[in-house]
Amino acid sequence: MLLSELPNGAHALVERVFSANQEIDSVTVQRLEELGFIAGEPVLMLRRGPGGREPLAVQIGETLFALRLVEAQSIAVTLTETVTV
Repeated sequence: MLLSELPNGAHALVERVFSANQEIDSVTVQRLEELGFIAGEPVLMLRRGPGGREPLAVQIGETLFALRLVEAQSIAVTLTETVTV
């Protein structure tokens, strides 16, 4: 499953970050990993932007990030818990 597919309130674990398309190069993959998107890290999908689109507000540890959809589509996750909001 991709981070971009998580519903609001869902908890997951990062599996890996990869280059999903031409916009996400190795530098972007490395930057996402440096920000904390590394295998085994818990992530929480907080909410989506207007109309359920961009940006996606996600939390890794104590840090809140706003990701573009293309970035979230480059992060594979394993769903651990879903909270209905």
